[in-house]
Amino acid sequence: MDLREQLRGTGVALVTPFKLNLEIDFDALGKVIDFVISGGAEYVITLGTTGETPTLTKEEKIALIEFTYKHVDKRVAVVVGIGGNNTTSVLADLEQFPLEKATAILSAGPYYSRPSQEGLFQHYKAIASATVKPVILYNVPSRTGRNIASTTTIRLAKEVSNIAGIKEASGDMIQCMHILRDRPESFLVVSGDDTLALPQIACGMDGVISVAANSFPKQFSEMVRLALKSDFITAKELNDKLMDGYDFLFSENNPAGVKAALNELGLIENILRLPLTPLSKELDTKLRKYISQF
Repeated sequence: MDLREQLRGTGVALVTPFKLNLEIDFDALGKVIDFVISGGAEYVITLGTTGETPTLTKEEKIALIEFTYKHVDKRVAVVVGIGGNNTTSVLADLEQFPLEKATAILSAGPYYSRPSQEGLFQHYKAIASATVKPVILYNVPSRTGRNIASTTTIRLAKEVSNIAGIKEASGDMIQCMHILRDRPESFLVVSGDDTLALPQIACGMDGVISVAANSFPKQFSEMVRLALKSDFITAKELNDKLMDGYDFLFSENNPAGVKAALNELGLIENILRLPLTPLSKELDTKLRKYISQF
């Protein structure tokens, strides 16, 4: 089974719940994992940027990976996020982190450094050469400061055997369509924009790695499944109901919105590590009112 079959549908980029003393709340994380799996998500991602990974120590990251494997207990696939703007450090993480049970590695583009397209190619080629696991590129230029051009994505897909997919969050529909037109048959392409997932699936994407599905996994993952079956009329009806939720979740910062939502659902404490802070009172009130209907 290739990655396009294994990771077709909705993947959830898990939050990292914290206790009031800012330690990781593993009990709460277990509740979130159970919530999204029972809600129909096809796989989960640990150490995604939604998990506030820049604030985690290496020891905490390893503990999160191991806990996620154990708690998921093979119910769904687990993807592990490993990225950064120091290629050598990323290679060290690939060597030191427990990855035997990972289905794939998700690696965000190098942030701040703004490498050239050749630099991006060589960065990802080095990562792929350091692991036997399939590597999924993560293109999110609004956060990294550099877009992975469609030509670079396709070059990596064709020239590096275990570059197996991309999470595309550029918001550029034309770029997305170029990738979908030119990709190798087995190359996974998923949306990284909850708000654009429906039209991007209509263009040929294989699903979405979602933040919003932490909060309403049943409705979101069903919308994605309907879209993948080309039932766009019913999928649009569900997506229309979710659109206000997208606005509330992402208006200030991620994952402040989704943590407020999960707190309203009774799953986690509404705690973030600096520099992130909880939602403003006005937005928090609107989001909680919206979430209470689910």
